Amino acid sequence: MSMRKLLFLVVIAVAVGAFFAFDLGRWLSLDALKSQQAAIEAYRAANPWLAAAIYFAVYVAVTALSLPGAAIMTLAGGAVFGLLWGTLLVSFASSLGATLAFLASRFVLRDWVKQRFGHRLEAIDRGVEKDGGFYLFTLRLVPAFPFFMINLVMGLTPMRTWTFYWVSQVGMLAGTLVYVNAGTQLAAIDSLSGILSPALIGSFALLGIFPLIAKKFVDGIKAKQVYARWSKPAKFDRNLVVIGAGSAGLVTAYIAAAVKAKVTLIEKHRMGGDCLNTGCVPSKALIRSAKFLSHVSRAEEFGMRRTTSADFQFSDVMERVKKVVQTVEPHDSVERYTGLGVEVIEGTAKLVSPWEVEVTRHNGARDKLSARSIVIAAGARPFVPPIPGIEEVGYLTSDNVWELRELPKRLVVLGGGPIGCELTQAFARFGARVTQVEMLPRLMIREDPEVSELVAARFRTEGIDVLLNHKAMRFVVEGGEKALIAEHHDGNSGREVRIPFDAVLVAVGRVANLKGYGLEEIGVATGRTVDTNEFLQTSYPNIYACGDVAGPWQFTHTAAHQAWYAAVNALFDPFKKFRADYSVIPWATFVEPEVARVGLNETEAKEKGIAYEVARYDIDDLDRAIADSEAHGFIKVLTVPGKDRILGVTIVGEHAGDLIAEYVLAMKHGIGLNKILGTIHIYPTLAEANKYVAGVWKKAHAPEGLLRWVARFHAWRRGE
Repeated sequence: MSMRKLLFLVVIAVAVGAFFAFDLGRWLSLDALKSQQAAIEAYRAANPWLAAAIYFAVYVAVTALSLPGAAIMTLAGGAVFGLLWGTLLVSFASSLGATLAFLASRFVLRDWVKQRFGHRLEAIDRGVEKDGGFYLFTLRLVPAFPFFMINLVMGLTPMRTWTFYWVSQVGMLAGTLVYVNAGTQLAAIDSLSGILSPALIGSFALLGIFPLIAKKFVDGIKAKQVYARWSKPAKFDRNLVVIGAGSAGLVTAYIAAAVKAKVTLIEKHRMGGDCLNTGCVPSKALIRSAKFLSHVSRAEEFGMRRTTSADFQFSDVMERVKKVVQTVEPHDSVERYTGLGVEVIEGTAKLVSPWEVEVTRHNGARDKLSARSIVIAAGARPFVPPIPGIEEVGYLTSDNVWELRELPKRLVVLGGGPIGCELTQAFARFGARVTQVEMLPRLMIREDPEVSELVAARFRTEGIDVLLNHKAMRFVVEGGEKALIAEHHDGNSGREVRIPFDAVLVAVGRVANLKGYGLEEIGVATGRTVDTNEFLQTSYPNIYACGDVAGPWQFTHTAAHQAWYAAVNALFDPFKKFRADYSVIPWATFVEPEVARVGLNETEAKEKGIAYEVARYDIDDLDRAIADSEAHGFIKVLTVPGKDRILGVTIVGEHAGDLIAEYVLAMKHGIGLNKILGTIHIYPTLAEANKYVAGVWKKAHAPEGLLRWVARFHAWRRGE
């Protein structure tokens, strides 16, 4: 920190310290105002301009230093100067003081915050640059947060000083009028009966309902702006139209039908979306077959002879995957949802207004549907990076890999995230020579380094060539052989590596489906996903989005979770709506060793500066894991220092995705490790590990002083 900033901080600290040290706050109380009211009135009458100047300066100082007492001073403005002059003085003084606090925050903290959290502030900065004035106006008009906090936080953004000043002045004017008016009534109280005067009751009633009125006013302005170019239908054919029949869309439509709303579900491809057809279901079916083969290869561990083998054809395995999908299909079928009361249309949807969707059915027929609300659940697709030569060599993704019937002899997998890791291990177990290429320094970058190391070590043990710090540069065909040219970054230097292959699987992430159904045409705001607020509303309040198309997580279970909020809010707003709750989101990667997590891990806790303690239990000590020849992995629980409240859990090991459920429940309902320790777990099961890690925490927090006294007590009872 520069000397100028340090000196500035010292001056502010001295001023604030003096305020509290000399108990100056006692003058900024209602009692002080009433007791000195006559003297203040006399001084104002004798020196009107000087009194106004002193009041103005003190008000500016209080707000600039973010000291308590601004509300009382506003009341005093009405009491001493009346409604007109009190409003003028308070309006300009509060705006000027707020701007000084804004500038002080920017001067002292902006560079430090940007340096430490710059990547996280990018989206906020973009939003402020685009609509910062309106955001600030809303905050000023609806006092949901303390004004002094708004001053300090806005100083950390790129908002222009003049914009901050005039928006604050305009936005605070209505609230200033209400408070100053209340002050004029306080000044009139000269007896106990005056407390119950109609005027005073009216003023305080305004204070109570002002935030609600202001919020409705702001919502009305926003709605008028958003819908200005559209003509709203007088009535609607349906309560709800849902675009997309993946996990999010299916759950949305199901909930709507369950509460007797008229709902239409539109799907242009296959019911069930990615999860059923190209994601969760087929991948887990493939992983299960691959796991069986891995057990065969480990026959000696289970007391079998080394000659044990499994004869298989890869095409048969893929046919089994197909049959598994077909078995699950009825759960997501048109027939099932029609039976539940959902109108299902198979065709392509396009938004033509905030309340209308045009549908082109597979037979070419077109219909225009109107609905009070619309839910976008259009999902996502694999991202294919624009690497030179990739189109020429051809590539697989998680969408089309299920069409394979012949196992590639040499497979390159681009990507070290969950999808890449799951498919890498599965294909290697079927006998493919797999090379996994990851540009980052470790696999599964969202997990802790020790988790990445365990997975990478297992992969290498199974014959997988894991290439970290390798960036795919281009694809070539040389002498009839396909090859990937990757750049290996080793420290500050890089060298090119040639990797020959028969097939390449691209698994570097997924992107939201944002085009082809009218978002751009009607002006729904998007970024990497559809922009939504905490209620899952888009830039049009009656259009909602959920699932992969909305983010921030691309999991089937979070899509279903969001769908509940989207459906309920779409059907019952403005009478009632709920903020989507992302406080406890679990996930799992189904490799061996299986990895599951909920809440914070150590990497995230350190990045966010959150204090924590770690309790760890190694599963190689667990009886059931030993009996199953799966004695590997660990459970790591992060807790609040000195308390048993769980901040996050990482589990690595057999059935980690099942074991994590106990912690998801605990975190969701505020259950700590003490209660998990006190819960009976069946012996012998893997779930006992959850109890044992709670025991590790308990041992680390044993009351040593009390135990020493207990030891003395027992010694006394022995007669020692």
